[in-house]
Formats: sequence, structure tokens, C-alpha cells
Amino acid sequence: MTRLTIRTDRREQMVDITSEVARVVAKSSAGEGVVYVFCTHTTAGITINENADPDVTADLLDGLRRLAPRDAGWLHREGNSDAHLKSALVGASATVPVSDGRMALGTWQAVYFCEFDGPRTRNVLVSVLAG
Repeated sequence: MTRLTIRTDRREQMVDITSEVARVVAKSSAGEGVVYVFCTHTTAGITINENADPDVTADLLDGLRRLAPRDAGWLHREGNSDAHLKSALVGASATVPVSDGRMALGTWQAVYFCEFDGPRTRNVLVSVLAG
């Protein structure tokens, strides 16, 4: 298992971590298998989505803000319930097939770390399982 450290500079942002995950896969001995990417935080997440047009990530964040507005009168005293809900909607992990020692992502796909309560320094765990 490899721990990636992700530093965010905004309250909400999507950080493309595909190259970092790909480096972990390349260093492993797995020619075939899967790579599992897991976020260890309850106000952040992991997703796979388009990396060709930056408007996609902007739209995703905007859509999540509409679904879970920050000022919706939440009960949680820390004031970040919207971030917890966004994390639950996005999910804490992603699994990607590994083929010929590389992630088998689609042409436009990337692995994103999703920050919903930053800026912060976060941890992502990456495990490559040979198959």
C-alpha cells in the first residue's frame, strides 16, 4: 500500500491524481489486476470522470453545491455538513482494472481526489492487487 499526500488550496476542488496513481501501479509487479484508491477522510472523496474539459469538474462541483448547499441549516456544529453529504454522494474509493501493468482507464477518464472542506492536506491510500 502507498500513501499519497494531497494538498488542496480551496474549500472545494477536484484534483487529478491519475499520474500519481499510475506511478504506484507502474512500480508494482502487477501486470494484471486492479488498483484500489481510497480516501481516508469523511469530507472528501474519490471519483473517476472526464479530464478533457475542465468545465466538467467545475460543473460537477457546482451540481454538488446545488444538492448540498453550505448554508442549508444543517445540525452538525462544525459547519461542514455539506462536505459530509458531498463525500457520501461521491464515495470514498474507486477501483480501476490494471492491464499490461497500466490502469485501463477510458480515453477521457481520470482519477480525481475531491475536496469538499479545504484547504487541507489529505491522505489517499493506493493498493495494487495482482490478479
